[in-house]
Amino acid sequence: MNISIVLPAKNESAAIGSTVLGIVRLLPEAEVIVVNDGSTDNTAEVAESAGATVVDHAYSMGNGAAIKTGARAATGEIIVFMDADGQHDPADISRLLQRLYEGHDMVVGARQTGSQASIGRGLANGFYNKLATYMTGHPIADLTSGFRAVRTNKFRKFLYLLPNGFSYPTTSTMAFFRAGYSVVYEPIHAAQRVGKSHIKPLQDGMRFLLIIFKIGTLYSPLKLFAPVGAAAFALASLWYGYTLSTEGRFTNMSALLYTGGVMIFLMGLISEQITALMYKDSE
Repeated sequence: MNISIVLPAKNESAAIGSTVLGIVRLLPEAEVIVVNDGSTDNTAEVAESAGATVVDHAYSMGNGAAIKTGARAATGEIIVFMDADGQHDPADISRLLQRLYEGHDMVVGARQTGSQASIGRGLANGFYNKLATYMTGHPIADLTSGFRAVRTNKFRKFLYLLPNGFSYPTTSTMAFFRAGYSVVYEPIHAAQRVGKSHIKPLQDGMRFLLIIFKIGTLYSPLKLFAPVGAAAFALASLWYGYTLSTEGRFTNMSALLYTGGVMIFLMGLISEQITALMYKDSE
């Protein structure tokens, strides 16, 4: 099959040349697209001289926006997404493609122990993986890995769902599961990136926290809302039992907790219907 390899890049001149050369050397027939996301260095020139087709953003629009631009520009039946900062080994592409040829729709390079950029990010990713596993009912080895191979026609169905920021891997993985497409994981080792990361822990902390809620709303909101509603209902019952035995009355706090529990559950039901409508075309 025709293969397109898409690399979103912003100020990656130190690593993009060797990354593209490594891909071209191993997969000379593949289309290599570097999406230059408003770089202020010579990323575009280095990538082009190494053999890539460069698509420019006039200004920085975000990692997810670069992914969408690359997916639209790709001409291959299969797209491989990978980072331009030297973390991902081009030699691993063949293993991802092999799993895709086995009949799967998305193959994700799952980073092994020691591949995380920091302990904090490793713990956060571990939590995301467990939450996503609970939501989907399928084992999730690496929810946030940006190294993945997909079938182009199926990936393009979900471009409207993808955010312009860094959480496109989460969104695309959950969308594929929700649509009933096959997603598998292939173990990889991610090297230390070349240059400075564009992720700012303090500024992006809230964004990563929102990923937790996005996981739920993208797949099955009721699995997220129902336990919270049940907890509020149980707390209301405990408080009512306590006040009835000690004061012989039903308090406003119990009424508030009961009402809150019911409202949260109903919000989950409504969100479930909205989520179904989001995937109406793809399903």
